[in-house]
Amino acid sequence: MTDRPEIPDLSTGLSREEGTALRETFDPAEQERIQRTVAHLLDLLGSAHAMAVLSAFAFAEGPLRFSDLERELSVAPNTLSARLADLTDAGLLDRTAYDEVPPRVEYTPTEKAESLFPVFAHLHHWAIEYDL
Repeated sequence: MTDRPEIPDLSTGLSREEGTALRETFDPAEQERIQRTVAHLLDLLGSAHAMAVLSAFAFAEGPLRFSDLERELSVAPNTLSARLADLTDAGLLDRTAYDEVPPRVEYTPTEKAESLFPVFAHLHHWAIEYDL
């Protein structure tokens, strides 16, 4: 494992110049790993309804069930099922199945997902100011 430079507090974001300067503190192999990870994340979040599913968790008060998400997001069941599986496989959601009749499955965000939640707050703040 390589020594990583100290990462500044990113809660308020970075300017373009600060982001460029931070990126340049990493060795080329680490820069490549970071770029691959970001590309993979963007591909995942670009899947149909993935952002909506994670956004629901960002503003939820606890675990969500499939039916909660289906009702809130109006997403086709097969699409929602695929997104939940993708997000679980990526380590962003934990899936807990309970041995009950009828079956109950709950999803909770992992620490990795929760670290993305400020992104949703920033997007909502942006939407207050701008419109597409």
